[in-house]
Amino acid sequence: MILVLDASVVIKWFFRNHPDELHAQQALQILRAVSDGEVVLRQPPHFLAEVSAVLARESAERAQLDIADLQNVAWRICESAAIYATAIDLAAHMQHHLFDTLYHAVALNEADAFLVTADERYYHKAKVKGRIILLENFVLTSVH
Repeated sequence: MILVLDASVVIKWFFRNHPDELHAQQALQILRAVSDGEVVLRQPPHFLAEVSAVLARESAERAQLDIADLQNVAWRICESAAIYATAIDLAAHMQHHLFDTLYHAVALNEADAFLVTADERYYHKAKVKGRIILLENFVLTSVH
């Protein structure tokens, strides 16, 4: 299974005990599946910077350790002219930030990939484009 995880999902790995982080168990299930080789991650180029920014803002004293842990997770950066073109089209069509649409563009341009997001606002705008799953609805068999 090939997944793209936006920052709203990955952040839950680090703040899983925070009361505002709903559906952290589903996010951790994905992390375990990546570790077990059941899930392959494909990410846009800004992924690490976006997660780093949130970690630094929320927990500066832990951010460097957390980013080191994240870099030990198997994922590959995907970028191409087609991905950027798709992201720009999505951003313009949905009036949404390009950084969010880049995640979706990777999923739409990588064969058999799906975006998993906890961002309900983006999900409700983008679900008509397909290949997107809201984290709270995600189960490992949901994209087979």
